[in-house]
Amino acid sequence: MDEPEAPAPSGAEIFRKDSFPREEPEQKSESDESDSEKSEGDDFWSSSGSSESDDDEGKDQDGDIKQIFMKKSTDAQPKEPGVVKEKISKKPRDKQKLKKDASAPDGDWVVKPGQLPEKGALFPKDTEITVAACVKKLNEILAVRGKKGTNRREQIALIGELREIVRKHKLGPCLEAKILFSLISAVFDYNQKVSSSMMPEIWEKCTSTMDEILTLLEENPSILASENIPEDSENFEDSENYRVRGCILTIFEKMDDEYTKILQTSDAHATEYVDRLKDEGRICQILEHLQRFLESRTATPSQELCRIYLKRIEHTYYKYDYASVRRQSNPNLDEPVVAGADETRRLIDDLCKFIYTHDKTDRIRARALLCHVYHHALHDRWFEARDLMLMSHMQDTIQHADIPLQILYNRTMVQLGFCAFRNGYIKDAHQALNDVQSANKSKELLAQGMQMRNMEKTAEQEKTEKQRLMPYHMHINLELLECIYLVSAMLIEIPYLVSHEFDTRRRMISKQFHYQMKMSDRQALLGPPENMREHVVAASKAMKTGDWKACVKFLINEKMNQKVWHLLPQADRVREMLISKIKEESLRTYMFAFSPVYDSVSLPTLAEMFALDETCVHSIISKMILNEELMASLDEPSSCVVMHRTEPSKLQSLALQLSEKIINITELNEKIAEFKTNRGSQNTYQRQQGQGYQSWGGGGGHDRGYQDRGYQDRGHDRGYQDRGHDRGYQDRGQDRGYQDRGYQDRGYQDRGYQDRGYDRGYGHDRGGRGHDRGGRGYDRGGRGHERGGHDRRAASRRMAQLMSN
Repeated sequence: MDEPEAPAPSGAEIFRKDSFPREEPEQKSESDESDSEKSEGDDFWSSSGSSESDDDEGKDQDGDIKQIFMKKSTDAQPKEPGVVKEKISKKPRDKQKLKKDASAPDGDWVVKPGQLPEKGALFPKDTEITVAACVKKLNEILAVRGKKGTNRREQIALIGELREIVRKHKLGPCLEAKILFSLISAVFDYNQKVSSSMMPEIWEKCTSTMDEILTLLEENPSILASENIPEDSENFEDSENYRVRGCILTIFEKMDDEYTKILQTSDAHATEYVDRLKDEGRICQILEHLQRFLESRTATPSQELCRIYLKRIEHTYYKYDYASVRRQSNPNLDEPVVAGADETRRLIDDLCKFIYTHDKTDRIRARALLCHVYHHALHDRWFEARDLMLMSHMQDTIQHADIPLQILYNRTMVQLGFCAFRNGYIKDAHQALNDVQSANKSKELLAQGMQMRNMEKTAEQEKTEKQRLMPYHMHINLELLECIYLVSAMLIEIPYLVSHEFDTRRRMISKQFHYQMKMSDRQALLGPPENMREHVVAASKAMKTGDWKACVKFLINEKMNQKVWHLLPQADRVREMLISKIKEESLRTYMFAFSPVYDSVSLPTLAEMFALDETCVHSIISKMILNEELMASLDEPSSCVVMHRTEPSKLQSLALQLSEKIINITELNEKIAEFKTNRGSQNTYQRQQGQGYQSWGGGGGHDRGYQDRGYQDRGHDRGYQDRGHDRGYQDRGQDRGYQDRGYQDRGYQDRGYQDRGYDRGYGHDRGGRGHDRGGRGYDRGGRGHERGGHDRRAASRRMAQLMSN
């Protein structure tokens, strides 16, 4: 009878006997022997899937090979001085770890049972392969999942071998599905770090396993796979009621996240990124397959359908449909590629409408809506995108959303601004791009990179931000974004600046545009423009003088076409629109700047100067007159614009500006004088809650009021205390208080209560009747210094009168 094969070891320490020539080893201390015994040989079991801690432990073992392979000797001789040992030749290690068995005769070496069985020996010979045995073996393999020293590559190989055994013995598709779910989970656990991406061979294993799971579940409709099924209620034997724990949708979401991580960690300018980007087609095929599978199951919850529809939208919304654009430009074009031109539009509309109706979480609905707006804006459907964004009121609540949703919102607003610019809505484009571009942090707001100037961030925050970055093929060109924003600001800002040249209170429409203009004015020597910003600044200065030809020359040339305009779809149409807008705004700027020197201007002359139709010039001038921007009237018989000359001249505007500044300075001086005079008149006693008077001057804001029951101020030392006298009112903290029985002070004489130092004693009532003997504050006496030397209202009034005169 054959003996069953011993299972492979899992990580015992190795002691080899009779492997070397019988030489006397060096004498080692007990501590050295114990240390060598504690160091295990897990290191040479490790592979690319082993944990990092095993690699650290193996460094110590590699440094001292003797301690691992030295046999124990009972008759060790002390080391003789001057004796040189021969170098021991190393023998290749066995893949199986051996340990000495005490019960074996003559100290034989046997294999120690380990945690993971050897590949090819999952079950001993003559073992009956049943469903229960396979489930038990699967649980044994999964029990070491995540533990220290686990060989992840070997674990994946063992699960794959167990699947082959199940298929060979035909134990049912449900058990095979259970093994596949466990296999793809082990594939996801292959990487120890969350930030690291899968290796190409592991990613290939992941996608192939996902295809196999989908195919198996589609071929066996009786299998019910759900994450809500407990493990103790799984059923692998009843063919009519198969039940297995696992969610295929959650696995796909995890796989999609891993694919995004692969793109994030790949070099965007190398061929590796292109190779990885080719897997996008395979991901979309699996996604469509999964969508059909979930739609075919009648028991699929609507929330799971919303999740899979959102994934389908996220893989479609940013892709430009060239066939649809070609069909819009040439409706009579008959080509096979144009036949399905509107397929993506209908697809996204249907999926988003389903989510709008059946979603129970606001997050999925919000992401679907933003993707819907993005897709409309990408294909120049301006009104649909604008109306959908305004109806959602997303701009009111986006600051409370999570960061990935805010990133998607910023990307959508940028694309909406691009769409408005391509369609000629300059103000809408500037408004949409202002929030992202004005803060000069567009790279961070669009999750396309990290600013290095923010050094206060911790390592954990930087790691989290890197995980949120968008893949390179989904980036929005930042130079194109800045150029469109500056050009839109130029077309709005230059006419406004010229029309409000002498207005000190004019508002700033674009802060970044003003900054670029100011930096250009500071330069002592201006050469020809080189980069995009300098081209826009030079075009703005040309527009200020009404020179539209120079403005067009600076904005539309060979260099700007390569950097900016060729990046836009239908670039020729965009350039034509931009030239038309430059002509119109240059006309408005010219009328603002030079209307004071004209008595009348001929409309045909203006049309010839700016290469516009006469009807267009008539429309622009009429709008300026209606909006009260230009004080003029149109003379229809002569086709002239007659100026009313109601606008102030340059000298008059400067005089008005000077007068406004003088008025502002005068008002400021009056406020300062009033503030100073009010501080001197605050030495009065005010009644506070019916219990005393509070002095706001001279005393630094302390409450010196006279409290009830003896006029005692318990918070300050300068109050009027009642020390048991009926008529005392003695103030020990002040030198000029009211003394006992005579009410005599150095400044106030007895019985007359006259103030010789001030205006002869205003406010003291003769006979001391000003004091309320019941202790409830001063009735009349407390107002004694109202018009005395402490109160200087008369002098303050005179001072204010003189200053106003």
